[in-house]
Amino acid sequence: MAPPAPPSPDPAAVQVRSAIVGAGMIAEVHRRSIRTAGGRLTGVLASTPERSVQVAADWSAPGRPVAAYGDFDDLLADADVDVVHICTPNRTHAAYAERALAAGKHVVCEKPLATSVADAERLERAADRAGTVAAVPFVYRYHPLVRELRDRARAGEFGNWQLLHGSYLQDWMLDPDASGWRVDPGAGGDSRAFADIGSHWCDLVEWVTGERFTELTAHRTVTVPDRPQAGGKSFTGSATSAKRTTVTTEDAAALLLRTESGALASTVVSQVSAGRKNRLWFELDGSAGSAVFDQENPDTLWLGGEDSSRILHRGAGHTTPEQRRLNVVPPGHPQGYVDCFAAFVADVYAAVTTGETPEGLPLFADGLRSARLVDAFLTSSANGAWTKVN
Repeated sequence: MAPPAPPSPDPAAVQVRSAIVGAGMIAEVHRRSIRTAGGRLTGVLASTPERSVQVAADWSAPGRPVAAYGDFDDLLADADVDVVHICTPNRTHAAYAERALAAGKHVVCEKPLATSVADAERLERAADRAGTVAAVPFVYRYHPLVRELRDRARAGEFGNWQLLHGSYLQDWMLDPDASGWRVDPGAGGDSRAFADIGSHWCDLVEWVTGERFTELTAHRTVTVPDRPQAGGKSFTGSATSAKRTTVTTEDAAALLLRTESGALASTVVSQVSAGRKNRLWFELDGSAGSAVFDQENPDTLWLGGEDSSRILHRGAGHTTPEQRRLNVVPPGHPQGYVDCFAAFVADVYAAVTTGETPEGLPLFADGLRSARLVDAFLTSSANGAWTKVN
């Protein structure tokens, strides 16, 4: 009689092993989230082998060494890598993601998933064929009160949607000397402000309301006509190069959109609004009530009624299961962006270890959806016409 098979490992006890491609600001966010989510950072591939060695040394800790890869082939050949986190300039995402999927790796790819619809479609098909987890960090979905709002909307609390409006405003490009690879369409893509932050607004509003934008009309503007050609760190300061280049990627944009149900929507996106650091704000107006969420004040939700309005605090009173799942500290102890990112990575790793997709995990299909919105935005802003979102 054959001996009994050993018990399967508890998925919760399996430590997912990850490597990061890229070593900039967002790579650092991924690094912290990997460890917060209980994963193990195996290695890093930076812009040069020398930079990889430096970053690996900085990211290593006693008992937790981080390897420095010489190139992407070395990373893909490492059997100790389950998940590849892609945190490189936008134009490189598609090539890295496609190769990682072909190697059987799970993938977390920074947004935009790709800078063309064709590339995004190819990546979604590749992810489907690979059968691995392929996710895009639309992490604002992971604010607990965003989950609360979505559950209330699905329960019909707000009635039929009548108007969806808001903005995403930043000021990190206000300085005429601010620059970096995002300004260069050869590295960042043809859209900057909308592809970078307007994509978050659209994803969040569509996901919360259940609506889909079917057409839009858009206008974009460049408020700083030329910027330093090289250098400059995103969100942190000015460039150092004396050579300047003409800017073609937008500093700000305004859009009108229509949804499948006929609701009208509008949003303003800017990276040159003084004093606004990361103000993702929206109001959702329904036939039975309204709601406002402000990402810079994520522990409260404004709920509007015809006779009275109220403020809902995170973790207070009756909460939906998804809000409870994502609440990690009691009310009054603020939760924010880094908590959202860690929760997103934890859900990716849960999908890797269990084979089940957690509620709301944004996948490559969501990245493709965003690429189609960016494509419609670019088309409309070029011809001034209402444009279908394919």
